Amino acid sequence: MVHQRLLPFALSQVFLLGKMLGKKRPMGKLTARQVQTLNRPGRHSDGNNLYLNVSKGGTKSWVFFYRFLGRQKEMGLGSATLVSLAEARSKALQALKTLKDGTDPLAAKRAALKEEASKISFGEFADAYLVEHIPKYKHKAHKRQWQKTFTDYCASIRAVPLSDVDTEKVLKVLRPLWSTTSDTARKVRGRIEALIDAAKAQNLFQGDNPARWKGHLKSVLPLKPKLANGHHPALPYDDIGAFLTELRAKSGSSTAALALEYCILTVTRSGETLGALWSEVDVKKAIWVIPGKRMKAGMEHRIPLSARAVKILKKMEKWKSPSNQHIFPGNVGGKGLSNMSMTAVLRRMKRDEITVHGFRSTFRDWASEQTSFPNETCEHVLAHRISDQAEAAYRRGDQFDKRRKLMENWADFCGRRSGGKASRRRA
Repeated sequence: MVHQRLLPFALSQVFLLGKMLGKKRPMGKLTARQVQTLNRPGRHSDGNNLYLNVSKGGTKSWVFFYRFLGRQKEMGLGSATLVSLAEARSKALQALKTLKDGTDPLAAKRAALKEEASKISFGEFADAYLVEHIPKYKHKAHKRQWQKTFTDYCASIRAVPLSDVDTEKVLKVLRPLWSTTSDTARKVRGRIEALIDAAKAQNLFQGDNPARWKGHLKSVLPLKPKLANGHHPALPYDDIGAFLTELRAKSGSSTAALALEYCILTVTRSGETLGALWSEVDVKKAIWVIPGKRMKAGMEHRIPLSARAVKILKKMEKWKSPSNQHIFPGNVGGKGLSNMSMTAVLRRMKRDEITVHGFRSTFRDWASEQTSFPNETCEHVLAHRISDQAEAAYRRGDQFDKRRKLMENWADFCGRRSGGKASRRRA
């Protein structure tokens, strides 16, 4: 309903429209053949305010011009390659009727688009978006990452109408990831922003993009992961190859440097590596079994060792001694390296911004983004306790064979100087 204050303007508009319709300016100036062949830049009238617009580049589109409440306006009716002459005339007549009823055709169009968007779920639009955009990515890993974003990470909002996705719902997706797998979280945010931008371009989303970082989510989410128990500053996985190259160059074959690399390759905690005994490893079978008494979860943990990890063990064999059974012996007789030995290596490398424990997060981000291994396999590598007792009762195996493939893939990735793309081995 037109606001009472604007009623005189609306009535005058209807009067002017009536005069316009009363004139003999029927549609029909253009023919279908002309629509195809016209290439002169400019606006070509078909009558009753419908024009074929030809750009300097040769692009053709339909435009409806009108006045509403004293203002000149234009409404696009679509590309001439997609919308036929007959369809453009039908849309223009509908706009004329809307205008005669005292309603702005553009406002009516936006309302119709909003209603249409309310019928499309976020998941449905995401699936359609992937079908169109996935082919442009050359690497399978990139395709898998985008699919994982909109199926796994955005599972909580897939059923939400696209037009109802707001900041609160985006934060619901991001917050569980932000403090644990920050690299993944940042990429997920960027993909959601790109998706909603695409929806806005198609007039299926109105208003500001709720996934925008600058001036929006930046003021809500911390720039770096919030440190808490179990969360430590981590190296981005793309930098792991360059880091290990530097580690080997600067620290050579020092016991502490080899212990740090072994800790990274086996994705273990500092204490588990520093307390490692020769009696726990089978070098020939490439297996390391850490007894439950040395594990945080109190359960035995079997670790498949990569070829590089075995090579480190063979380097350390020369330090074997009947008086010290530690794989990485310290200077004090019978004991292993001190708790600060690996941290001291990082300090000598001037890498105070990261921690030894943070390399577990580096691995987790990499496994999520760069491999197709299931979450369960990755959690087994980290030896995380299963909080769901019902799930724990049914999960009896430790996925050892799958983990061996994953650990070799991780070692391959770590061995690349630039931290580039390792070969994608499937679970």
